[in-house]
Amino acid sequence: PPASQNNEQGSTLRDLLTTTAGKLRLGSTDAGIAFAPVYSTGTASGKSGRTMPNILDDIIASVVENKIPPNRAPKINVKSEIKDEPKDDRKCVQDDCSKRYSDIQYSWICDKHVLWLRDHKNNNNWKLFKECWKQGRPVLVSGMHKKMNFSLWKAESISLDFGNQQADILNCKDSIISNTNVKEFWDGFEDVSKRQKIKNGETALLKLKDWPSGEDFKAMMPARYEDLLKSLPLPEYCSPEGKLNLASHLPGFFVRPDLGPRLCSAYGVAATKDHDIGTTNLHIEVSDVVNILVYVGIAKGNGVLSKSGVLKKFEEEDLDDLLRKRLKDSSELPGALWHIYAGKDADKIREFLQKIAKEQGLEVLPEHDPIRDQSWYVNKKLRQRLLEEYGVKTCTVIQFLGDAIILPAGALHQV
Repeated sequence: PPASQNNEQGSTLRDLLTTTAGKLRLGSTDAGIAFAPVYSTGTASGKSGRTMPNILDDIIASVVENKIPPNRAPKINVKSEIKDEPKDDRKCVQDDCSKRYSDIQYSWICDKHVLWLRDHKNNNNWKLFKECWKQGRPVLVSGMHKKMNFSLWKAESISLDFGNQQADILNCKDSIISNTNVKEFWDGFEDVSKRQKIKNGETALLKLKDWPSGEDFKAMMPARYEDLLKSLPLPEYCSPEGKLNLASHLPGFFVRPDLGPRLCSAYGVAATKDHDIGTTNLHIEVSDVVNILVYVGIAKGNGVLSKSGVLKKFEEEDLDDLLRKRLKDSSELPGALWHIYAGKDADKIREFLQKIAKEQGLEVLPEHDPIRDQSWYVNKKLRQRLLEEYGVKTCTVIQFLGDAIILPAGALHQV
């Protein structure tokens, strides 16, 4: 409906936008979502129309063409192209949308904070994903490895193809970075006896820092790049060319963040003595992220936890019943433990970590930001204090082989 009925309607830019937006010809996707197109379609010769319409010019032209008097509010009948929009998104999600999305296999985990889409092949997944994504909630999609060429992602396969490459390797315990031969990292990926040793003979917890990433990934691993892209969940959103992926519609002159893809590889914490460290410290990404667990290595050697011991470590976490049930499923292979926090809790978490730093006698500089600097892995004891002292609850998710975790920009997480 018109924003107001007073005589000033149409006298400001805000009013022009309000009263004429409905008269623009909106583009639409196959998915039925209305959006203002960044690029208009044309013939191969490029003679028909502009390639990038100026939306403001279109609005002003519409006003002039329709000769809307400044003292009269036009009657606008905007017919939404969005099908079956719920009247209350939050109520729809909280009520599980069971009737509206009865054809989708899904569950809620982490006190209904995370949507779990259990059938990656369902072409209607995007409809429920949309409702969840509006509220900035993480989403998990399982079974993505079933679409992939698994042999490409085995540790020995990557080592064989790229072992002679040099890359930055991070020692996760003391944050020391060294540039070394990639083969050295992969040789110890599943054979603990071949891993580097640190003081007291303790096995090092190593991580390949985003190797390779972006254009390097595509150039170095074209077969794996193609395999990954064809296997992305919710391609309407996650594919680089996805119709609902905002990045795919940005004009070329926009400076984009590094949208990857990048390969994140790390040893398991289960093979170390200190289980209070992580391979990815608490941080925030500037863009939405989809992370697919393409391979889980089974470490062998002295001091390594047995499979039952690893499962016991997972079970010690604050998990909901569905995740505990997945742990007992012999066909599932757990690989990574995630702790996720909503972006709205960032200030509380930042204040908490600065408080802990002072308690430990660490220097807290005014310009120091513990989240931006990725200097903390919040262990179980600290997570409990964070809940008791600041009311911030941790969302704990186990990522199994083939799981894709989709995080909205601004969500804090550690792995």
